[in-house]
Amino acid sequence: MLPVQLNRKSAVNFINKLSAAWLANDSLLCVGLDPDLSKLPPHLRGEPDGIFTFCAEIIDATADLACCFKPQIAYFAALGAERQLEDICRYLRAHYPHLPIILDAKRGDIGATARQYACEAFDRYGADAVTVNPYMGADSVAPYMDWPERGVIVLCRTSNPGGSDLQLLNVDGTPLYQYVARLVAEKWNDNGQCALVVGATFPEELAQVRAIVGDMPLLVPGIGAQGGDIVATVRAGRTVNGAGMMINSSRAILYATPAAGENFAAAARRVALETRDTINLNRA
Repeated sequence: MLPVQLNRKSAVNFINKLSAAWLANDSLLCVGLDPDLSKLPPHLRGEPDGIFTFCAEIIDATADLACCFKPQIAYFAALGAERQLEDICRYLRAHYPHLPIILDAKRGDIGATARQYACEAFDRYGADAVTVNPYMGADSVAPYMDWPERGVIVLCRTSNPGGSDLQLLNVDGTPLYQYVARLVAEKWNDNGQCALVVGATFPEELAQVRAIVGDMPLLVPGIGAQGGDIVATVRAGRTVNGAGMMINSSRAILYATPAAGENFAAAARRVALETRDTINLNRA
């Protein structure tokens, strides 16, 4: 692979950290942390810190294969497990400080409320980046920019079928998702730390977003359990140097072998390795 060009604005900003992880681990794989209590190994379901233990073992098994980790806050909050999420983020910072933490929250609110969500992501959890919803406009995203070294990953073309209800609406001859991509790239990215969420289930539209935003990183959900094609995804979304993406897989890795029991981490590593290698075969 060609070397990744680092953003020199700050030595520790999100884009630099992500770019270094792409290079160090030779990986575009993002491992999603979506702990579903009903799918955890039986020996962990009744443990007070079972969620933390499960995620920590997944992290240890896959950290050398990933470019980042993405905990989904809803899976923790629904179980009252925010403290365990704090512990997981702390664990990542302590043991794998070179790998970005993306808090998948998809927050979308204005003014003082948005600032509280930003504090939650960046101060409470120490995330390197957070996903946000742009559909309340610039003032709903602006508070996150007050942390100039942190990433703001804006929903653009999501992987779910219902995303087309709004994202394909015509805005002056342009689909709304393309309007959002251009808006983020040209007007909102003052800190140089923005990225976009674009689903693997729409590779042609992924390619169109790449053409609009240049080298801006793309968080790409939708492979694995959602059925997105890895080869088509990589070919549509890679940058000229074979990077530019965080291709997320959650359930396919976390629950690689439903009956794995105490061997769940080894099963997760096997799937993560296969996924990383398949991605890399198509980066050139």
